Amino acid sequence: MGTWLMVAMGLFILQIGFVLLSEYRNPSKTTAWLLIIFLFPGLGFLVYYFVAKDHRKNRKWLRRRGKRSLHRLPLRIIKRIKVAKKAKEIRNSSLSRHRRLFGLLQSIPGSPITQANQSEIYSSGKETFEAMLKAMEEAEDHIHMQFYIFRADSIGRTFQQMMIRKAKEGVKVRFLYDGLGSYDLSSQFIRELKEAGVEVECFRPIRVSFFQKSMNYRNHRKIMVVDGRIGFLGGINVGDEYLGQDPKLGNWRDTHMKVIGDSVYFLQHTFLEDWALVTGKKLKEASHFPEHHCEGDEQIQIIASGPDAHWDTILELYFGSISAAFRRIYIVTPYFVPDRSILMALKTAALSGVEVVIILPGITDHPLVKWASRSYLEELMHAGVRFYLYQSGFIHAKILIIDDTIASVGTANLDMRSFFDNFELNAVLFNKRSIYKLVRDFQLDLAGSKEITLSSFRRRPKLEKVKEMLARMLSPLL
Repeated sequence: MGTWLMVAMGLFILQIGFVLLSEYRNPSKTTAWLLIIFLFPGLGFLVYYFVAKDHRKNRKWLRRRGKRSLHRLPLRIIKRIKVAKKAKEIRNSSLSRHRRLFGLLQSIPGSPITQANQSEIYSSGKETFEAMLKAMEEAEDHIHMQFYIFRADSIGRTFQQMMIRKAKEGVKVRFLYDGLGSYDLSSQFIRELKEAGVEVECFRPIRVSFFQKSMNYRNHRKIMVVDGRIGFLGGINVGDEYLGQDPKLGNWRDTHMKVIGDSVYFLQHTFLEDWALVTGKKLKEASHFPEHHCEGDEQIQIIASGPDAHWDTILELYFGSISAAFRRIYIVTPYFVPDRSILMALKTAALSGVEVVIILPGITDHPLVKWASRSYLEELMHAGVRFYLYQSGFIHAKILIIDDTIASVGTANLDMRSFFDNFELNAVLFNKRSIYKLVRDFQLDLAGSKEITLSSFRRRPKLEKVKEMLARMLSPLL
């Protein structure tokens, strides 16, 4: 009995040592995994090894981008793009006060600030789906789609039938979905698409990613590109819940956008890289990057991030933007699990007199994330950050607005999963018309929200505080 106990203790110590050596660069993750291993000896380590170990350096399926340089777009395309190289070239005078922020944005790899664009922002699933389906209807050469969640429900079937019809008309249709986010997408649904000529691929199927120890890396991007001329990105997946048909969550508030112009080249390039990552095939048709003749003059920067890169670019975007704010920071996020750098940036901004307002869901779809989020509130409210809970359904938009200078719309939540583990995609907007549209939406969301006061929050039950404490310890894994 004593021998077996010593062996068990030795194995337990080895497991702890393995985690400490693997995660020494990330103390918060180390703490979370040590808690799990302590609570579930053996099983906890098994989960860590197959699900969460950081394999950035040795996983063959992860792309390597090297130094901070332009993505490998074809040279003929790079020559065609109008890039803003100086702050004074941006049609937003307030950016002149943010030269350090402009310098940071310029340094993000493969993400120049493009100048010839037009955009349209959508504030609901209904108008987003209508715009997408209209663009698909008018497609002549190709339709490229990728979503984290794609459901075989009513709206999913509508998209499926559109894909099938366009494929039969001779349009090249390619569809990429995430193996975990769309885990319940039926084989029959996929077969119907393939039989019609649609090319369908799955990003990291659950079984494959489990045995290759890459389960933790998910493709959270939502991209559609039509004929290389029209692009869509934002927070909306394809499912009836985005039309307010979820009986628990009710009205679904989200933000998506359509872009035309130079920025579409980078949406297209991101899709093609993800397609090559899954299939091993690099698509090089000239029709993927046509001349667009866009007469718009909006500046837009498309920023992709993920575990394939050496830089956490969206984390850099958020931290640099928050730190640069002079007057106001408006944030909307369904999942609020900031790392220490973002936490400190928000506190410092609020203590410096910047208005910091954050809208979170009043109704949540992930209870553990809810308690983890609440664990950060008291500390930030002490510094002057104001929090509101959205009451008019479920808010899923991912918005960052800094002064009247820049705004970000995309797929990344303000949480550690989006910063470090997921493949994400955001658009940075500099045009004041777009920023004011997002500000108006923010104010409408605020009117449908209830503020959390520090005095009332302090009086929450002790059981809630315990839940917050445990969720906070696990938050680096959420």
